Amino acid sequence: MTDNEFQVILQEGEGYRLEFKESLSNVDREMVAFANGSGGKLFLGITDDRVVKGVAIDNKLKAQIQDIANNCQPAVKILFEEYQNVLIVHVREGDDKPYKCATGFYLRVGPNSQKLNRDEIIEFFKAEGKIRYDELVCTRFNYDEHFDAEKLGKFLRLAGITNLLDGPAMLANLGVAEKQEGKMIFNNTGALFFAKDLNDIYFHTAVTCALYKGTEKVEVLDRRDFNEDLISNIDRAMIFLKQYIPVRYEMTGTPRRKEIPEVPYDALREAVINAVAHRDYFEKGANVMVEMFDDRIEITNPGGLVKGLRPEEFGKKSVLRNPNIAALLHRISYIEKMGTGIAKIRKLIKAAKLSPPKFEYGTFFTVTFKRPARSVSKVSEDIAMVFKERIGTQFNVKGDKLNRMAKLLQLLYAGDLITTPIAVSILKASRRTIESDITFLRQNRLLEFEGPPKTGKYVLTENGRLLIESTIK
Repeated sequence: MTDNEFQVILQEGEGYRLEFKESLSNVDREMVAFANGSGGKLFLGITDDRVVKGVAIDNKLKAQIQDIANNCQPAVKILFEEYQNVLIVHVREGDDKPYKCATGFYLRVGPNSQKLNRDEIIEFFKAEGKIRYDELVCTRFNYDEHFDAEKLGKFLRLAGITNLLDGPAMLANLGVAEKQEGKMIFNNTGALFFAKDLNDIYFHTAVTCALYKGTEKVEVLDRRDFNEDLISNIDRAMIFLKQYIPVRYEMTGTPRRKEIPEVPYDALREAVINAVAHRDYFEKGANVMVEMFDDRIEITNPGGLVKGLRPEEFGKKSVLRNPNIAALLHRISYIEKMGTGIAKIRKLIKAAKLSPPKFEYGTFFTVTFKRPARSVSKVSEDIAMVFKERIGTQFNVKGDKLNRMAKLLQLLYAGDLITTPIAVSILKASRRTIESDITFLRQNRLLEFEGPPKTGKYVLTENGRLLIESTIK
């Protein structure tokens, strides 16, 4: 191991295939957890805080560790490597799972080793067929044709890892590729994260976002399919949601105003990440779905609860369907801690004083966020009347157009953040129709656009505010 490789490992910290140990305490647990997973490395002589204290490396220490490995049931296969005063124990993935140490059965979950009973482990590996999608070799992936070095660079920046190695060595350290006979061979995790365009490799890995009119899947107002890479899919799904989720202002006692979305962005983001990280990628007939209706937002992924996780343990315990994918998302802080996502969603929704989210799991996993009801108040009726009296006759505005503009002005007056996509979502009309309404209101100096083109919003003009206040007084 080179100095650069060692420094990169220290920066990366503990993960799905890396464990730092200051002493031999509980080494047997880590060994069987790695053997039950995808293998891994124990760095003996490094604290959990990444402080290199070192150990006295001699044949006695190695024999002691070998005895620990041999006493596991069945025996765990290991190899030794030395770097200065740090002993590196390579634990091979077992070919006779499940493995057990003196205190029980363990499985690697992110950067931790989690204790399971034997039935859970047997059931888990039965369900997975001892094969995990994210670890399979992606035969369609060609390094020279499909690999995107810029995406690797972005990942390393998000993870706070200094790029001291060349691309192949860094990819190998991340556990997403390895060199065989002079060629870089990628597993599915590598393809999902670092492909230039996933559409060139797989179609079922997309995230489909849709906005519907009403409460049923009948009329689609907008639909997008994102399938560039997993990180981009998550980010673009959130951009889609933010386009259509109404936002109101809350005064904070300072010149700045706090923007409060109808449903907390962080709760939605957690659900999107959960769907992408834990979906069943063996199921190629369905995508992750992010769907907005008048009364709810549904986020669905193929694959229900992972076998080995009982319904009563849902939200409390974590068994990963795609440990490599989850580990990489953990490195860039898209996942904070394994098994905490559901609790976080519930906490955020409760803090926003919304109805609790609904979780359903069968062959699919679905989380449903209930949207607060929006009604047209007497104020909007009065505004509509003023339009008819002052503007409607002059510009021949009536019917649905008049009602849409009345409601739009009411929302602006109430402090809601309005953009064209949000107006489309609330008023349930085509983008072209909404843009026509907004143009009319701007031409008559009732509203104006404020801020940069991509992130700005519509606000009432002084004329618009006076018009509304003269109506409600």
